[in-house]
Amino acid sequence: MAGRVPRFAGKGKIWPAAACVCPASALGCYTLRRQIWRFLIDLPACRAPPDAMNVDFFLPWFTRLRHAASVGLLIALVALLAGSASALFLAALDWATTVRVAHPWLLAGLPLAGFAVGWVYWRVGQPVEAGNNLLIDEIHDPKNTIPLRMAPLILAATVISHLFGASVGREGTAVQMGGALADQLNRLWPQDAAGRQRVLMAGISAGFASVFGTPLAGAVFALEVLAIGRLRVDALLPCLLAAMLADQVCLAWGAQHAHRALGALPALSASSLIAVLAAGALFGLAGRSFAWATHSLGRQFKTRISYPPLRPLLGGALFAVTVWALGGERFQGLGVNLIDAAFVGQLGPGEALGKWAATVWSLACGFKGGEVTPLFAIGATLGNALAALLPLPAPLLAALGLAAVFAGAANTPLACTLLAIELFGGGIGLFAALACAASYACSGHQGIYRAQRLEAPKHRLG
Repeated sequence: MAGRVPRFAGKGKIWPAAACVCPASALGCYTLRRQIWRFLIDLPACRAPPDAMNVDFFLPWFTRLRHAASVGLLIALVALLAGSASALFLAALDWATTVRVAHPWLLAGLPLAGFAVGWVYWRVGQPVEAGNNLLIDEIHDPKNTIPLRMAPLILAATVISHLFGASVGREGTAVQMGGALADQLNRLWPQDAAGRQRVLMAGISAGFASVFGTPLAGAVFALEVLAIGRLRVDALLPCLLAAMLADQVCLAWGAQHAHRALGALPALSASSLIAVLAAGALFGLAGRSFAWATHSLGRQFKTRISYPPLRPLLGGALFAVTVWALGGERFQGLGVNLIDAAFVGQLGPGEALGKWAATVWSLACGFKGGEVTPLFAIGATLGNALAALLPLPAPLLAALGLAAVFAGAANTPLACTLLAIELFGGGIGLFAALACAASYACSGHQGIYRAQRLEAPKHRLG
């Protein structure tokens, strides 16, 4: 028949005529067919490796897809829980701040509020009192599931601290809720040690990203905060997915985040480069002093006052008296009012110093919350004050300080560079990278997280 290739039979097989011209080609085709047939037959015998989140490339396609779908669903659940928890927390925090501003006399109740928080943590919260450090320790050395009580305890304690006027933040609360909720899924969806590490890191990413509206910074923060000198890129994909989804979940609940446009930025020149590096070094020293003072003062409270509820009681009383005596109401709460002021006017160094002291004291004596937003306020006001000395616009220095002081205090320069870009736009990227790198180089090895490990020193000689 026209157009058809004649076929010939041989040893039970039917071969195209063209194959008979070259026996080697026929043998090659036959061998290839046998290999494909054996691969298809052997597919059901394949099994997943112990680490289901690190599926080997050479496993069958359907096994890889099955585990990818499983991990994807797990990460989506982490993001849903963390994003919803952050939305609830932000709504409660807005309510507490509004009520406190409308009723300044609530500051008088700070000592009793501190005693109540301290007593509850002393009675039922000791297993989770380490907070962020507990999460980091469990990622380094997985042992026990994070108790679910961490989430409601830190949520209630932070809202109470803000309602009565303590100077604390919100990052610690969101991260702890995200990590604790994520770890509960391991009971329903058991993972091996490596898988549990990634789930906890995804919870940290989801909490950070959803409370600040910075998914890129949230993803990298969880990879970078664990150890100085090492980045856990093996968990990049689950952390990034969790951060992005949690941010969208939080926004879907109606949460709002403040992002600012800086306008025209100066060209990068020799003078601006030197100014950014000098400012970054000062930001690093500020972050270093904050971490050192918080840890040192906290140890003094624990050494001198053995009964835990008494620490926030006495600390809160002294804090309230000082605020009333010196007119320091602006140093209460998150410090968003100071951040806003840093971008619209000229401030002196007293604003940064006042917020630094108020936050160090509040955290050291036992009030709950976090360090990050107060560090934002310290950095923004310090950057604004430096505009009188450096040839850079005050808003730019305020934005750099907001990111770089936190970069030095937490030893997370990459996450903070991304945070600056997400909050202020891509134009600040190069300035933020230089400032955060200089801050990181000058902040030493002791950050705000005691569980953070040292994998490689910041400076090597020789």
